[in-house]
Amino acid sequence: MAYEHALSPVLLAIGPVEIRWYGLMWALGFLIVYWYVRKAAREGLIRLTDDDADWLMVWLVIGTLLGARFFEVFVWEWQYYAAHPGEIIAIWHGGLSFHGGLVGSLIAGYWFSRRRKIPFLNLCDVCFVPVTLGLMLGRIGNFINGELWGRLTDVPWAVKFPGADGYRHPSQLYEAGYSLVLFGILWNLRKNKWPHGSIFAIFLVLYAVFRFMTEYFREPTAMIGPLTLGQALNIPMLIAGIALWYWVRRR
Repeated sequence: MAYEHALSPVLLAIGPVEIRWYGLMWALGFLIVYWYVRKAAREGLIRLTDDDADWLMVWLVIGTLLGARFFEVFVWEWQYYAAHPGEIIAIWHGGLSFHGGLVGSLIAGYWFSRRRKIPFLNLCDVCFVPVTLGLMLGRIGNFINGELWGRLTDVPWAVKFPGADGYRHPSQLYEAGYSLVLFGILWNLRKNKWPHGSIFAIFLVLYAVFRFMTEYFREPTAMIGPLTLGQALNIPMLIAGIALWYWVRRR
């Protein structure tokens, strides 16, 4: 039976202060990454002290949020934010791009790895296992916000989102689902004795493929020829993942 979306994006309001589900999901995602990084260090999967893990998370949070917001504003929704400049800093309303967050986190992680003399690809292998759970939580946050809905459909599980005409694919939940699948795959591969960068390469390839396919169910915000912007952004990600896989295996 089709579902009428009536979820409130606000978890708790105390006077003018609001705690939103979307922000909570992102916070939980970062906490999961932090917990797993420390666990991986104890298991010998990466050479990190507790102090290193603390500072790593500081820089990852900064890099991810800045990159995610930059892409959202200047790549995905520039016309909207140009007309509503006050919304540029309102990340609690939603609007954080995965691809921008990926670029921002990689820049921050590379800078950190050079400073602490930690192999960058080893750091990527460790961090992107729990990142998949963070992605799942973020998409659930998108669903609660009633944003990034899918295309018109008549499937039994269609959702009527506020502000959207007709019933739509809950594409946010499709993306949450494949993020969970991706976590299961990487979790089972995490202790294999592969060259540094192998797990990160698998993440790049599988995410790009999953996201490319689910874009057919998601309402496009912009098109580049026959492809949605999301599909176009996943093509270089797929190429990078394949190239990285062959490079680390040959090395």
